[in-house]
Amino acid sequence: MTIAKLAESGGVGVETIRYYQRRGLLPEPERPLSGVRRYGSDDVRRLSFIRAAQAAGFTLEEIGELLRLDAVDDRPRARELALRRVAELDRRIAELRGAREALVRLATECGSGEGRACPILTAFERVEG
Repeated sequence: MTIAKLAESGGVGVETIRYYQRRGLLPEPERPLSGVRRYGSDDVRRLSFIRAAQAAGFTLEEIGELLRLDAVDDRPRARELALRRVAELDRRIAELRGAREALVRLATECGSGEGRACPILTAFERVEG
């Protein structure tokens, strides 16, 4: 398949494929005499892996490392990276829960309708000011 078809199969743009190639995440096939590079099912699987790893929160550097670890079957290091990502997700979840609780509290206070200014608006004024 062409680079455009590969990009379409992965739900990304052609420039994203080229970027992944420059970063060493996707191989760049040789250019045959016809001048059009061709990609295969291994490229589709690798692109799917990259996209899934990004969705799980891995950085491109970490994804590159995971791909290298896969080549040598270094499971302990891959597990370490995954557990580090889980810890980071747990931290972000806790942060989001705190933000949610604060917004619920502010919305409840704002809904009381007492004569003072809405606490939502004054809370955000303090943050920006």
